[in-house]
Amino acid sequence: MKAIRTLIIGAGPAGLAMAGRMSKAGLSFEIIEKSQQIANAWHHHYDRLHLHTVKQYSHLPFFEFSEDDPIYIPRQRFAEYCEEYAQHFDIRPHFGVEVTWIKKQTDGQWQVHTDTDDIYLAKRVIVATGTNRIPNIPTWKGQEDFKGEITHSIEYKNPTPYKEQKTLVVGLGNTGGEVALDLTEKGVETYISVRSAVNPVPRDLNGRPVQVTSKQLEKLGGVGDWLGSQVRKVYFGDLSKYGLETSKESPAVQLRESGKTPLIDLGTIQLIKEGKIKVVKDIESFYDKGVRLVDGQSLEIDKVILATGYKAKVEDFIEKGEALLDKCNIPSQPIGEGYHKNLFFLGFDNYKLGGILGTIFTDSETILKHIMHEVSTVPVWLSV
Repeated sequence: MKAIRTLIIGAGPAGLAMAGRMSKAGLSFEIIEKSQQIANAWHHHYDRLHLHTVKQYSHLPFFEFSEDDPIYIPRQRFAEYCEEYAQHFDIRPHFGVEVTWIKKQTDGQWQVHTDTDDIYLAKRVIVATGTNRIPNIPTWKGQEDFKGEITHSIEYKNPTPYKEQKTLVVGLGNTGGEVALDLTEKGVETYISVRSAVNPVPRDLNGRPVQVTSKQLEKLGGVGDWLGSQVRKVYFGDLSKYGLETSKESPAVQLRESGKTPLIDLGTIQLIKEGKIKVVKDIESFYDKGVRLVDGQSLEIDKVILATGYKAKVEDFIEKGEALLDKCNIPSQPIGEGYHKNLFFLGFDNYKLGGILGTIFTDSETILKHIMHEVSTVPVWLSV
């Protein structure tokens, strides 16, 4: 059993941000990562992905993007940036180590068990495994009879394997919208199954990033929410004629109250209006050649891409983890309390306009301040 003061779990953007802050503060830590590389997910996302948040709100602590970087950072560039960040702060994760269970000892310290049979005994544990830890893969009646291919969007890279294949994307979130856009622009016959109301916002309006405008409107409270709704109505118009129900909530209210990110539209809605992406209802069941929809229609299809999101599932590996969760089944706050004192959670808050990277920036500072206050109240020889 290896005794340490602080263990960080995960070497994605959240884990790196926390490690960078602790390194800058002169605090010791160790960091473990289940994959074999820094920011593993960013090396494997689909090819065309760019950050939806502007670069000035998307950098990690003490390490801004360069002036030469575009305002929306491409996937591969962000992966490289994370590696540069690790080098800059001399962050050296233990790779190939996955946590299997975290449990509390009678003395208040945390035992962290791993799949390598190593056990860490830590005063504090910072969980930075993120909301996208496990793909959410729903199932339907008759799915085993389907002769085509069903994959989750985590496996999607580009349209090449889908040429001349009728493809159904399930879900019109940000991933589903962009995957459908990517396929359609490359000539793939694309359908998108939409179950619930959508809340689209343009990524840019009159050449200005909507995120920047939204953060300014946020200061106006309810007036800002109303203005955001009016912009949406004017920009997109009535979408019901295209098979889309629009949320009655403003995008900002939806984000704050439900944690559900609005659809950051890059052109998907226009292609739906032009009939190039065809909107269909929710899936009721599968048959050998395709799907049956809840409205009774049948749709022959060759391939299905499930853009159905992910689950954090921290309760799978944290003792009494269910008590940590909010209505979205993610940790409700960055600093654990009560039984979970000295557990910290970074990269889970989906309720802010700054995006997850902006939240990582601010929450990592909150966690560090908490730790520094704790360190300042104990003898120096115990503090790091």
